[in-house]
Amino acid sequence: MPRTPSEYSVHLLLDGGHREEVRFATLQDFQKWYSSTLVPKQDSREFLNVPIKNIQGEYMVVRPTSVLAIRVEPIFTSSVERFDE
Repeated sequence: MPRTPSEYSVHLLLDGGHREEVRFATLQDFQKWYSSTLVPKQDSREFLNVPIKNIQGEYMVVRPTSVLAIRVEPIFTSSVERFDE
């Protein structure tokens, strides 16, 4: 039986060497944000909102032209991994 990720960690590599991590509940949530928000404005210098769902009262904006690379990592929080410390 394949494991299902609890969430997805999305690592943004930005111009200037900065790295940011945001989390999405599902891969479909990330794909929707990526295809409907980031890709249509990929050549824009205007700020775009990056959803940060796990942090109350905090938000992040980026310029689409500053995003150089994106890495998507599934996060598994099974009961076995929690006790592996």
